[in-house]
Amino acid sequence: MTRPLLCPTCKSNRMRFTVIEQTPRYMRLDPQTGEVVAELRTEELDMFHQPYKGEAFMVQCGVCGTTEPEERFAKMAEHMQGQRG
Repeated sequence: MTRPLLCPTCKSNRMRFTVIEQTPRYMRLDPQTGEVVAELRTEELDMFHQPYKGEAFMVQCGVCGTTEPEERFAKMAEHMQGQRG
């Protein structure tokens, strides 16, 4: 994250952000109780258990609370920079 960011919702925040790391935990649950039966590593998943395909982290605006992928904040900053230049 070494590029300017701008909140796509409030369009005023360029400084205050929270980075939320998304770390998937793969587990098997008991269908009757919901208790964790096993926690698995990515390489242990069977063909019916899809690996996580989402963002590794999300960015939250420290002013309005909007949470989006970093790319959305970066694109908004680029867009606004283009309008000023």
